[in-house]
Amino acid sequence: MKISVFGATGLIGSKVVDLLEGDGHDVVAASRTSGADVLTGEGLTDALAGADVLIDVTNSPSFDDGPVMDFFTRSSANLVAAATESGVGHYIALSIVGVDGLPKSGYMRAKVMQEKTIAESGVPYTIVRATQFQEFAEGIVASLDAGDEVRVPDALIQPIAAADVAAEVAGAAVAEPSDSVVNIGGPEKVSFAELARRVLAKQGSDKPVVVDPQATYFGTPLQQTSLVTADN
Repeated sequence: MKISVFGATGLIGSKVVDLLEGDGHDVVAASRTSGADVLTGEGLTDALAGADVLIDVTNSPSFDDGPVMDFFTRSSANLVAAATESGVGHYIALSIVGVDGLPKSGYMRAKVMQEKTIAESGVPYTIVRATQFQEFAEGIVASLDAGDEVRVPDALIQPIAAADVAAEVAGAAVAEPSDSVVNIGGPEKVSFAELARRVLAKQGSDKPVVVDPQATYFGTPLQQTSLVTADN
């Protein structure tokens, strides 16, 4: 099977490429450095020539509201157009669990736009929504540092290893399109407070952790289960 991976040099994309090549697939590792620019559309049809599957694990270089919306609006439109022109039979995109329940987040709004563009394109698709990567745990806790204490939202988080996300995406590539959303999460749902305590302990810090109902996740208010998978 020929599979084109866009965003192939990133954390997830590089792992997806390795997995698929290890399974004997013909993989095109597409990125700006290879001449495939999702923002201009340049090189996309070349990267998709003869491809059965398109995997989109691209990400915006900026998370600010305007630039991130521009990135996902343009990139998804260009990839859908190239997929349609090339006759791709399956478009797989990586998204985020709970993305459509956090409209105050500019990043989440942009991902919803990406999902909508793909779902309405007419190209068979699968959207894999994952919870937060465990590799980002320290960065998440650092964002909640208030100087002499860490102030965390009263909510749950469900870290998942990037390798597990990549395996799910690679598995979707060799399965039939679901034309739906698939949610995946890590093995354990923990409070932000517990996550912070574990990270601080690993860092050798005794900084106190305070649950603050006003604390946000990168500026976005959370409900208790905003970022975790459903019970089923």
